[in-house]
Amino acid sequence: MTKQFPAARSISDFLAGKRRTVRAVDGVSFTIRRGDTLGLVGESGCGKTTTAKIILGMYRPTSGSVRFEGHDLHKGTSRADRRTVRRDIQAVFQDPAASLDPRMKIGQIIEEPLVIHDQGTPANRRETALGILQAVGLKRETYSRYAHELSGGQQQRVAIARALILKPKLIVLDEPVSALDMSVRAQVLNLLQDIQASFDLTYLFIAHDLSVVRYMCHNIAVMYLGRIVEICETQELFENPLHPYTKALLDAVPIPDPTKIRERVPLSGSIPSPMNLPTGCRFHTRCPFVMDVCSKVDPVLQEVSKGHFVACHLYDTKR
Repeated sequence: MTKQFPAARSISDFLAGKRRTVRAVDGVSFTIRRGDTLGLVGESGCGKTTTAKIILGMYRPTSGSVRFEGHDLHKGTSRADRRTVRRDIQAVFQDPAASLDPRMKIGQIIEEPLVIHDQGTPANRRETALGILQAVGLKRETYSRYAHELSGGQQQRVAIARALILKPKLIVLDEPVSALDMSVRAQVLNLLQDIQASFDLTYLFIAHDLSVVRYMCHNIAVMYLGRIVEICETQELFENPLHPYTKALLDAVPIPDPTKIRERVPLSGSIPSPMNLPTGCRFHTRCPFVMDVCSKVDPVLQEVSKGHFVACHLYDTKR
């Protein structure tokens, strides 16, 4: 799957008739098994949220496809089919305060998806909403309150309740705990695990905090400049990271033991612009293990051990 955006043109570009594009997502491919959680990690601007928005139908891919239970989400489906799919795929966003309408009471916010999809009578919708509130650990009186009357953790629980109300199959979690206090994060993460088991949910979990991803996810995909550079099971990634970028990300995770010294992978330079991507491997301008081939040939994501895929010339079996 790819997604390109037109970039703003400078005066010189305009006079020369040049048009630039941002290759936000460039050849991403992965599968999420039912009931699993796939973690999507990487630096800001690598394309994680754009990937999520394509899955949610907020963007259309420039090329490629998104298949949900065998159906292409963007091609060959009727409006009624797309409406059904939207019911099965829901989202929880990073900032709960920004994702909740301040003019609506909590009960109205949670019931709104039921109203949109014309499900149940007003009395039935109220009872369903009260049951979902209880499932996410909120009291019944929360139903009549406004979002600004709740704490950040309570607001995110409301956002989770809204995502659950239609009984979806897949929930996209875009940095769901990064805006919360540290003391509340563990509670929300445990809640997400509990409701995943109770509601038979599948998660796409986007995060920067690798310790959170390790706790939540069955598999992890590492993104860099619009591409996946490594993907495997969570335990395998933390015990045997292969790509130099993955190693650098893991090295950035703080160690709780102050006496332990870690050998870090040194990175030089800054992230290249997505409008002017380097030739060959996109990471070669920062990689401490760069070789001549890295600047010339773009590595292909390939399986180097069972279930462990990496895009790096260090592990290229065809060289």
